[in-house]
Amino acid sequence: MSGIVVHLPRGSGGVVDGEPYGDAVTFRLGPGEGARFGRGSSRTPVELRLADAAISRLAGEIRVTDDHWQLTNHSSTHSYLVENPEGAGEYLRVPPRRVGAPIPFEFSRVVLPTRHDTTVSFQVFAPAHVYLDPEGAGGSGESLTVTAYSLDETATYFLVLVALCEPWLRDESPVAVPTTPQVVERLRGHAACVKLTSRAVSSHIDYLAEEKLRIGSPAEAEGHRGDRRNGKREAVVGLVLRFGIVREEHLALLPPRAEPAPRRQWRA
Repeated sequence: MSGIVVHLPRGSGGVVDGEPYGDAVTFRLGPGEGARFGRGSSRTPVELRLADAAISRLAGEIRVTDDHWQLTNHSSTHSYLVENPEGAGEYLRVPPRRVGAPIPFEFSRVVLPTRHDTTVSFQVFAPAHVYLDPEGAGGSGESLTVTAYSLDETATYFLVLVALCEPWLRDESPVAVPTTPQVVERLRGHAACVKLTSRAVSSHIDYLAEEKLRIGSPAEAEGHRGDRRNGKREAVVGLVLRFGIVREEHLALLPPRAEPAPRRQWRA
């Protein structure tokens, strides 16, 4: 397992003085590493700070093992939910004082109850799920083969990937890869992407490049931030098309494209 990525979206850290609290926070944890979350204090430092009176100073802890991650609930009164946003409503309930609950989801949302009408939540991307090739399932242990790029074609990140590749798959000879706002607009008609934001698309692209496809930093890393983002999207599209990871049949996963308005005919 290469590790996990923890992401707290902007304004998701609670409510302070009636306003959403917190800037966006993203960090990576490798096997054997952990991070604590909660309200925190000078005596109780936490890596992920959440603001609400109902959340303990030390609310819980994430720890990464070799092949999954675990959640410890330090609260003595509140259960936490771990949702699978990519699934059909699956979730786990981690009860108070539960230590090291294993989390099986590839993409998770950890939800904590609060005193307000909104919850506090953060996301965890765990890219370690590896699947055996079907043709190798019956072989001996030393002959089994695993997929080089383990992608879940039912996940939102795969929809983002197909949308990025669509112009090439339709042979539209594009000048550049679709921008993040263009991907958001392209996927808006999909039931799973109604609330998809530009920030979420950027997180999915980072996840694909750094974890699922292991591309690393593109050559544009020395340039401006926009150049780095463009370079990362181009590297992702180039790799998946070169190896046939995304193919023409995957276009069926996208919502139908809006037909252009008919051109008006001028009459003399």
